[in-house]
Amino acid sequence: MLISEYISIVLIGIGVIFFIMGILGLLRFPDVYTRLHALTKADNVGLGFIILGLAIQIGEVRVLLKFLLIWLLVLIASATSCYLVAREALRMGIEPWKKS
Repeated sequence: MLISEYISIVLIGIGVIFFIMGILGLLRFPDVYTRLHALTKADNVGLGFIILGLAIQIGEVRVLLKFLLIWLLVLIASATSCYLVAREALRMGIEPWKKS
């Protein structure tokens, strides 16, 4: 294997770890707001690492630009959906968790 393949595997592995951390945050945190924060941030960073790892494997600029466009669209969709879910939770009267 080439060194670029090892770097790609490491980047994709880091991305998978971020996805797993997002899932753990979703399961562990107490309210909808902290769950949204953990899941949104971890998934966006995880997808970025996976795209970087795949970009090293592909090596074509055209495909890399498509990957970056997909990542940008996912970032926009993720932020928008997170905002809408949090706004609806606030409208329904769900209070943010306070440590007691």
